[in-house]
Amino acid sequence: MKTLFRVLFLALISGNLFAQNTDSLRFSKAKWEKQSVAKKTKVYTYQFSDSSLFKANQYISFVEVKNHKKAPKFYIGYDSKELIKTSAFAKKYNATAVINGTFFDMKNGGSVDFLKVNDTIINATRLDKNNKRTFHQEAAVVINNEQIAIKKWDSSENWENSLTDKNVMVSGPLLILNDKNEPLDSISFNKARHPRSAIGIRPDGSVLLLTVDGRQNQSAGMSLFELTKIMKWLGCSNAINLDGGGSTALWVNGYGENGVVNHPSDNKKWDHEGERKVANVIFIKGKQ
Repeated sequence: MKTLFRVLFLALISGNLFAQNTDSLRFSKAKWEKQSVAKKTKVYTYQFSDSSLFKANQYISFVEVKNHKKAPKFYIGYDSKELIKTSAFAKKYNATAVINGTFFDMKNGGSVDFLKVNDTIINATRLDKNNKRTFHQEAAVVINNEQIAIKKWDSSENWENSLTDKNVMVSGPLLILNDKNEPLDSISFNKARHPRSAIGIRPDGSVLLLTVDGRQNQSAGMSLFELTKIMKWLGCSNAINLDGGGSTALWVNGYGENGVVNHPSDNKKWDHEGERKVANVIFIKGKQ
């Protein structure tokens, strides 16, 4: 009996490793569509069809910004009350590329997570009914001198308020820090497949603004465990999840008919028209 259990266990492990190796191999062989966006900046897209990635169809888009003095710089865009489409934020800031930001109040507007822009606090962190942080309030995107980085909550009560960074957007969960995968709870938000938005940073300082479409036959969306693998396979040593679902949107100046690269899901159609209005974004443009 022990021998049988051992054989079954080894078979299970081998099957999981084979599936992971198959997925990573398919991912590494993807022939991405790419287009220059600006100096040292490109947009990449790829459709994994025939249920070929994580046993599902997947559509992935990302903007890659090289760590170079001529590349566009990073900024936070926001509106403290009104909700605005990601593409409208792009026009407001005359941006090169924009990705939706962190979680927000869909009824009243404004971020539900700490937001600081140019040393001014725009929104404070809203704790849950038990006065505790939620799963998306334990990390942050920070920007100093137009350069982006990712930080992890240090478990202190007023962590974000004590950060000296000029620009802070609390979000999460944190996926990867210093090349190590961060532990993820087995809650539905992490395990279920949804459209996802994320920021990743490679060891050389290159930054990825990435979206995964979901809730469509053409793209199932990903769990955060699957998203973490994607960010790893793209070479990121640090990565953070942003608000996703219907908020997921990636816009690039001059791309396609309306600049929207992915297929936002709020209109339940496989097109580029289904953007949800959001409260904040991360955008890039030439130095202001």
